[in-house]
Amino acid sequence: MNVTEFKHSHSAHCESGVMVSLLRHYGLNLSEPMIFGLSSALTFAYLPFIKIGGMPLVAYRNLPKSIIKNIQKNLKIKMKLETFSSKEKGEARLDELLSEGKVTGAQTSVYWLPYFPPEMRFHFNAHNLVIYAKESDNYLISDPVFEHSVKSDKASLSKARFAKGMMAPKGLLYYPTFVPQNIDLQPIIIKTMKKTAKAMLNTPVPISGLKAIKYLAKSILKLESKDEKYAKLYLGHIVRMQEEIGTGGAGFRYIYASFLQESSTLFNNDSTLQEASTMMLEVGDKWREFALLIAKAIKSKKPIDFTSISNMLMSISDEEAKVYTKMLEFTGK
Repeated sequence: MNVTEFKHSHSAHCESGVMVSLLRHYGLNLSEPMIFGLSSALTFAYLPFIKIGGMPLVAYRNLPKSIIKNIQKNLKIKMKLETFSSKEKGEARLDELLSEGKVTGAQTSVYWLPYFPPEMRFHFNAHNLVIYAKESDNYLISDPVFEHSVKSDKASLSKARFAKGMMAPKGLLYYPTFVPQNIDLQPIIIKTMKKTAKAMLNTPVPISGLKAIKYLAKSILKLESKDEKYAKLYLGHIVRMQEEIGTGGAGFRYIYASFLQESSTLFNNDSTLQEASTMMLEVGDKWREFALLIAKAIKSKKPIDFTSISNMLMSISDEEAKVYTKMLEFTGK
């Protein structure tokens, strides 16, 4: 494939950004917010029994690969997802696909990608990117979180594709084999939006949805009886999960607000969706304020006010509830 045939795009989040690039390359042009919304990617989960660096998992979007799989399902796209039992098989298959002119998505570990600055590298195995060509021993990569396309040598890319540990990518490659060109988005928007709202409002278990936000808020109160060093590490971990993994809590809310705004234009500038979009933007701002409050508390020499931090998180849960309730008011008529 002539490398000029592929256009790099800078996106807010890796997995949704990769799907934007892949689908556009194969003939379907959708925005990142639309991809994110139509895949019902927005969520919240607090999983104290799953540890990352010794701290509980806090997630602001659905599981890795859910955007890929849900877009495939909801838009009736046919996708091929391939994992490999050995590095050699994965390397050979990638070269084979590129020789056929196919552009492919890949799951990798951030830590081993050579174009990431050293201070940005950490062991996160669910980073997605697009590989679109090979020149000598270098692969040409469209990484959505970078402004321009980048390169990786073969050895480094293989290490990234076959990293061990939680969410090990196992060399995952994925690409469309059929992409419909004319899709009626309106019924899909209604279906996926209501699915997101109901999941956040009505999930029976306390580890996901709005209940999980309140569960996390209560866990913060319990830090008062913990060692100060541990408490600061715990709070710092919450901020890192929010602001550094993907686009984090605020970022995902901003993307979803854009989805609601774009959807409103497809429904004759519907006022309910416009109002929900504005409300979600305000929720995103609240998440940013929450992160700032924690950052100041950690750096301050004064005792940490765990109650104010917990109360702010409870307030965010209440504000998000209003957004999802507003979304459920939309009928599409």
